[in-house]
Amino acid sequence: MATLAQWIEGARPRTLPAAVAPVLVGTASAHALGAADLGLAVLALVVALGFQVGVNYANDYSDGIRGTDADRVGPVRLVGQRLADPANVKAAALLCFFGASVAGLALVALATTWLLLLAGAAALWAAWHYTGGRNPYGYRGLGEVMVFIFFGLFAVLGTTWTQAHRLDLATVAGAVAMGLLPCAILMTNNLRDIRGDREVGKRTLAVRLGPERTRALYTGLVVGAFVMVLVAALAHPSALLALLAAPLAVRPLRIVRGGSTGRDLLPALAQTGLLQLGYAVALTVGLALAPALA
Repeated sequence: MATLAQWIEGARPRTLPAAVAPVLVGTASAHALGAADLGLAVLALVVALGFQVGVNYANDYSDGIRGTDADRVGPVRLVGQRLADPANVKAAALLCFFGASVAGLALVALATTWLLLLAGAAALWAAWHYTGGRNPYGYRGLGEVMVFIFFGLFAVLGTTWTQAHRLDLATVAGAVAMGLLPCAILMTNNLRDIRGDREVGKRTLAVRLGPERTRALYTGLVVGAFVMVLVAALAHPSALLALLAAPLAVRPLRIVRGGSTGRDLLPALAQTGLLQLGYAVALTVGLALAPALA
């Protein structure tokens, strides 16, 4: 029987910045467009957090029943380590998805952006089939693609659209950046697990590319996020404040590019999450200042 502390750890709270960051950026972009709405932002945050925790429990359940979590480095695995009944972990995932769906329905109703219901339905499918179902796309090297789409593009653009009903270049640049950085987090995670994933037939992108090309791609993702700052600055020069987050990239880049493996990559995983949050906060401040500096 898992303890409350183990259930909390199983929710992987260190991944939550990946849910908070795009909502911050999307809301700041709406503010720069003159139409931020705190109530709608809170609903968007509930949606994002619900999906993030739901995905974490769903992955724990699906990987656990497949036996691919039996020998892993990193956070607790409720099913893989036989700490909780698989049915209970599955129920926790579905409960999170239900809560996120209710908040999402309220969000699109209040914002009258009904077309986003299609995006929500797609997000639900993607959340479950990352490692669930008969042919999970996470086992075929498509995890980063879906993270980019749903935790980057959909999350930021959807947040801004529900509040401002329009987008600009800075919104798109912020969405791309918020997609690239969680992809970097996932790449670090999969680089850490590359040996075990290969042994159980889990063909993540890291397994397909191999360690060296995975490290190179991680670098490209981080650098690409900062290139997006320059793109966003074309619309709102104050977005350049996001460059203040650049020092946060030094340590994880050094660890990943330095050849670390297994447990030695755990600090890079945490530091990349901190980088995303720091980047999002700095970009949020920059975009929030845009109307005053216009």
